[in-house]
Amino acid sequence: MSQSGLTRTELRAAFSLASVFSLRMLGLFMILPVFALYGQHLQGYSPLWVGIAIGAYGLTQAVLQIPMGMASDRFGRRKIIVLGLLMFSAGSAVAALAHHILWVVAGRALQGAGAIASAVLAMAADLSRDEQRPKVMAIIGVSIGLSFALAMVVGPVLAAQWGLSGLFWLTAVLALCGILVVKFAVPQVVHKAPKGDTLPAPQRLGKMLKDPQLIRLDLGIFLLHFLLTATFVIMPAMLVNAGLPSDKHWELYFPIVVVAFFGMVPMIIIAEKKHMSRQMVQIALVVMLGSLAATWYLQHWLWGLIAALLLFFIAFNYLEATLPALIARIAPAGDKGSAMGIYSSSQFLGAFFGGSLAGAMAQYADKEGVLIMSAMLVLLWLWMSRGMRHPSNLKSVSLSAPYMAGREEQLAAGLSALPGVLEVNLMAKESAIYLKVNTQEFELAKARALLAEAG
Repeated sequence: MSQSGLTRTELRAAFSLASVFSLRMLGLFMILPVFALYGQHLQGYSPLWVGIAIGAYGLTQAVLQIPMGMASDRFGRRKIIVLGLLMFSAGSAVAALAHHILWVVAGRALQGAGAIASAVLAMAADLSRDEQRPKVMAIIGVSIGLSFALAMVVGPVLAAQWGLSGLFWLTAVLALCGILVVKFAVPQVVHKAPKGDTLPAPQRLGKMLKDPQLIRLDLGIFLLHFLLTATFVIMPAMLVNAGLPSDKHWELYFPIVVVAFFGMVPMIIIAEKKHMSRQMVQIALVVMLGSLAATWYLQHWLWGLIAALLLFFIAFNYLEATLPALIARIAPAGDKGSAMGIYSSSQFLGAFFGGSLAGAMAQYADKEGVLIMSAMLVLLWLWMSRGMRHPSNLKSVSLSAPYMAGREEQLAAGLSALPGVLEVNLMAKESAIYLKVNTQEFELAKARALLAEAG
């Protein structure tokens, strides 16, 4: 039995996990437009240490995504997410209490140590079916974009009232609110994979790092966030030169993010119904290449830059939603957290190198050099995408769960033992079961018979 469209459980999972991301990222983003200005009172302040303080978060994020993802496979997603939010809140408190910029650096590094992206994305995969997962990932991705746009508006306003310390304290509180969302809003799930896959070990990472399909997706998210940060190294100045004052940029970013979300929805629907994930990824890359060309040729015309940004974010949003969904589908059962850890580390490293290399390129080769570099990377990605494969033998099956009265683990283990069942996600409160199966081996009648006996 399969249901088209997002189920009530999937919608609840999407919006609750998006809220966890948003509460955390809103506090993080609010610091960015004001730190260099309001941090000047700190002892040891210098532009160099400002850059280190900002970058410290991304560095610890990149380093710890894989261990945190592996831990979520071993100890459970919910525990790791709560632990990460507590670490993020503690880091915010350290930064709020700081009088020397070195303590701000320490606080930012501790914030980054709460690296929950891989665990949250893995939980989103646990709570959604393969064919609906891009929609869930899209909701989470757009929530991050909206948090960014909102932070650009309220960050400077609140900093003027509360100062830098006040923003860090607010960030700490928002992270604690995220824990409440995890506890009361995110659906409970019993996750079961075949016995041989449930205990991830560091040596299993080597196998995933050699998988050509996973490598393509990990390199894809690296390049996607490289391109995002590179674009925003040069785009603000280009908008100013085209006639849009810097204090008005938020009025542009917010509607573009919203419109781009609706612009990429048809791409997700077509990819899902026609099994054209590779082709739609390639179309998105062509759209992104077009956005870079429009930025080059229309850079002195404000409406031209607006059109280029809209194209960029339509492609970006589609790829941001599709890549983690494909990772979750291809990753070995029981290792989604580990796979998402590699994916998230690649994402943060892409952002770091994109900003760094684009900054150097902008200084020595001007903005045209950044655009040429970006276009060459999109072409490289297009070339790599030729080898993408659709996992045609894998399918999601949704079933109604019987009344279990504390027998969730027993029922999940029984379903996991059936031939062709790669993964079981059981949500007792929602009376829902999602199976990931190999269609060549799975027999639906056997699963229904087991559920009838349990009922």
